Amino acid sequence: MKGLELSKKYYEAYGRDMLHGQFPELEGILAVGLAGSGSECFGYDDAVSRDHDFEPGFCIFIPDEDVIDERTEFRLQRAYAHLPKEFLGYRRQILSPVGGNRHGVLRMRDFFISKCGSADGQLSLRQWLLTPEYALAEAVNGEVFRDDSGSFTAVRNRLACYPEDIRRKKLAGYLLTMAQAGQYNYSRCIFRGETGAAQLAAGEFVNAALHVIFLLNKVYMPYYKWSFRALRELEKHEGMKNTLSHDLEYLISSGNSAEEAEKKDGLIGKIAECCVEKLREQGLISAGGTDLERHAYAVNDTVADSVLRNMNVFAGV
Repeated sequence: MKGLELSKKYYEAYGRDMLHGQFPELEGILAVGLAGSGSECFGYDDAVSRDHDFEPGFCIFIPDEDVIDERTEFRLQRAYAHLPKEFLGYRRQILSPVGGNRHGVLRMRDFFISKCGSADGQLSLRQWLLTPEYALAEAVNGEVFRDDSGSFTAVRNRLACYPEDIRRKKLAGYLLTMAQAGQYNYSRCIFRGETGAAQLAAGEFVNAALHVIFLLNKVYMPYYKWSFRALRELEKHEGMKNTLSHDLEYLISSGNSAEEAEKKDGLIGKIAECCVEKLREQGLISAGGTDLERHAYAVNDTVADSVLRNMNVFAGV
C-alpha cells in the first residue's frame, strides 16, 4: 500500500472522529492531509523506502497562535499521539523521523516558511529565484484530505507553479547550460581525450535538460534522486512520444568510447530538438535551428520585468 493511501485510510479510520469528538470547536479552521518531505508525499514510495520514516500518519495543519493557542495545540498533539499505534500491519514510529517531524500537528505558517520562506505564499523576486525547486515541489505535493477554511489550499495554489517571468528566466539559464555543456563542451572534451571532463559535461547537460523539461511542462522538478522517476511519470501522463528519460539516462550511465561518444552526441542533438520544438509550440522562440545558446537569449528577451530580464542570464539557475 502506498503511503498516501495509508495516510488517508488512517485519518478516515481514526483522525476524523478524534477531531470531531474532541475538538468540534476547531472544525472549520483545520486542514488535514499529507504533504512535504518524503517519497510517500510524491507517491514514489516502495519497499526500499519503507526502511525509514514510513508509518500510518497524517498532518493536521493549524492556523496561527491568535486563532489556536499553544495550549490547544498541545491538546491536539496529545490527542494525535494517543491514536492507535498500529494500523493495517504498519506501526507508528516512537522516535522522530529523519529530517524532523513530518506528521502530527503543524502550524500552516511554519510548514510554508520551511519550504519557501513565506507563510502566505507571497514570494519576492529574490525568493522565487533562490528557493530550491524541490522545496517548492514539497510545498504543493501530496494530498489535502480536508481544508475547512480553504486557507491552506489557497497558499498551495499560489505556489503551484512559477510565475511566467520566473519560468522564462530559469528556462533561459538552463538552456544556455545545455548549450555550453552538451552542444559545445562534450565533444571538445572527447576530442582532447578528457573522458572524465566529458562525463561531467554530459552530467551538466542532463541536469539542465531535466530542469528545462519540467519548466516547459510547468511542473516543479523534485529532489534529484526522484527526477527520473518524476520524468517517467510526466512522460506517461503527457503521452510524450519521445522517451527522453531513456536518452538522458544513457548519457550519464554509459561510457565514452568512440562509439558511445558518437551516440551521445546524437542524443544531445535529439534532446535539443525536442526542447526547441516545445519552445516553439509555446511561442517562446521564433528562430529556426537547434542552437540552444541563441534560443536561450531569445527566451531571456521575452521576460517582461526589466529588472529580471537584465539580470545575468544564469540568475535563475
